[in-house]
Amino acid sequence: MDERLERFIRTKLRRAGEQFEEAREAYHEGKAPAEFDLPSDDDGRAKIVCRRHADRRAVLIDAEGRPACFDADHPDCRGCAEDVREGIVETW
Repeated sequence: MDERLERFIRTKLRRAGEQFEEAREAYHEGKAPAEFDLPSDDDGRAKIVCRRHADRRAVLIDAEGRPACFDADHPDCRGCAEDVREGIVETW
């Protein structure tokens, strides 16, 4: 097989793999708020009210129910994560 053709095919397959991985990650990130039945924005981020800073935020929620802004050392953040898992977190 011609070296240029091999390089072309390798490049296209690599890019297809990268696109697949990006799509897979976007799916899993967007899926998290639905697992916890929270209202979300167009980007799949949960719309919650932060206890610690008392403001409205749109954040990704991980599989364990922790918002992206979660700080394990702060009691308000720990309480927020518990509320997310229990489905009683304040939303907007």
